[in-house]
Amino acid sequence: MAAAFHEVLFPLDIALRSAGGPERRTEIVTFGSGREERNARWAHSRRRYDAGYGVKTFDALQAVVAFFEERRGQLYGFRWRDRLDHSSAQPLSPITPLDQLIGTGDGARTQFQLVKSYGGAYAVYQRPIVKPIEGSVRVAVGGVEVETGDAFTVDPIAGLVTFLAGHLPAMGEGVTAGFLFDVPVRFDTDYLEVDLSAFEAGAIPKIPLVEIKP
Repeated sequence: MAAAFHEVLFPLDIALRSAGGPERRTEIVTFGSGREERNARWAHSRRRYDAGYGVKTFDALQAVVAFFEERRGQLYGFRWRDRLDHSSAQPLSPITPLDQLIGTGDGARTQFQLVKSYGGAYAVYQRPIVKPIEGSVRVAVGGVEVETGDAFTVDPIAGLVTFLAGHLPAMGEGVTAGFLFDVPVRFDTDYLEVDLSAFEAGAIPKIPLVEIKP
């Protein structure tokens, strides 16, 4: 994904007025008795968005067209800020280093993937986070916050937390993290239909985006 990905954020003012959310793929087999068997085709959900709702001015229209052209349509991926879901914390709460459990130390393990958990009563879903916002990641070991650059580093492209020598989490110590993140996406079309019917304004009825899986 790295070779075909630009580490650039889609215009934020347009993204904040978008529509979209997670998609799953479930296979359902119905038997003659009426009973069903359901199987998940995908281990992880895939998010889809429509950014067309956010294009309300001529300037916004020009910005999207320029962004689309630089990405060569569907060719290059980019970062997308999901207004509903871009934080490890609960809605409207600040992030803390205790937000998400990302692993347990064994005295030798150095790397931990950032993840965000959804649910809790029946079948918790852990979503890998691969595009943390640089400078936003806070980490704690055994409930005590540790300092970035001193105890650990973060890869903002892959979402990997790497502990440095002398700071490896001990056996049984929980490793938690708080962070902000973007979603890796690409345009899901090679054609933008631009509507210039309104004076000194414009619209792009649909700008479909789809999440890129690592």
